[in-house]
Amino acid sequence: MPDNRYLQPGWFTRNVFNRTVRRLTRWGVSVAGSRELRVRGRTSGEWRSTPVNLLSISDQRYLVAPRGTTQWVRNIRVNPAAELRVGRRSESFRAEELPDTEKVPVLREYVRRWGWEVGAFFEGIDKNSSDADLARIAGGFPVFRVLPG
Repeated sequence: MPDNRYLQPGWFTRNVFNRTVRRLTRWGVSVAGSRELRVRGRTSGEWRSTPVNLLSISDQRYLVAPRGTTQWVRNIRVNPAAELRVGRRSESFRAEELPDTEKVPVLREYVRRWGWEVGAFFEGIDKNSSDADLARIAGGFPVFRVLPG
């Protein structure tokens, strides 16, 4: 699957779902592990924010872009210093992008945990898909390890 894959959100997602989740997260309510991701714009340098699901596996934390190469992905690739917020709690971090060869267990757990929300973006992949199927699609799903800032 190509690295430039991008599924644009529809009107409902942009104007209702994302805004609702962002607002709740800003008020300190994490919806199923949601956080507000804040990254610097790659050309403007201004802070940009979007709701994301923070995935924890053992002692590692990850951000997965189920829609592919989104604006936040492009921005964080240029400036890996970012913030995660819930309410007033803010955590600075540094993002490290995983190579496709390391994504399979992260993608499997992400789909297992949030398949109800993002399953449509994975086009036939679910928590029971083979490692080969997950490896085949890995290039279309940017994954970042969240490291101390």
